[in-house]
Amino acid sequence: MNATVMGFKPRNEALVLDDYIPYRLSVASNAVSRLIARAYEDRFGLTIPQWRLMAVLAEKPMTQQQLVVRSSMDKVTVSRAAHGLVTRHLVGRAAHEADGRSHILTLTDQGRALHADIAPLALAYEAALLSGLTPAETETLKRLLMRLESAAGKLADEAVG
Repeated sequence: MNATVMGFKPRNEALVLDDYIPYRLSVASNAVSRLIARAYEDRFGLTIPQWRLMAVLAEKPMTQQQLVVRSSMDKVTVSRAAHGLVTRHLVGRAAHEADGRSHILTLTDQGRALHADIAPLALAYEAALLSGLTPAETETLKRLLMRLESAAGKLADEAVG
């Protein structure tokens, strides 16, 4: 079988998992998520999806659909995380004036206070994770990750369309 993706032909070499970039990205992402999840769950009783929603909502209020897009999480995960945050009174729900079927989610005062407690810890974890990189390498890493994310989005759009 001779598969192509966006006109790219497969390389004629064996797939070595440890050298396969999608695998390396997944392993690195999982390792970082596990590390941070323990801290958020143990210290603050939050799951990673809940923390991600709080971080997004700290920037501006949004509907659940907007949160799905901004957080890159699926609808069910966003819904469960939002429900947990509303139950804990960390997020409030208000009717959406333009769309009666949706709600605007926003951090409550309690949610903003918890976010203010967690944000320095999140930044400390980021600093520790990046401590072996120079500032230029860190910027390069960010730029390359954004390019990979964009390429994945284009491939996904092409596969659907």
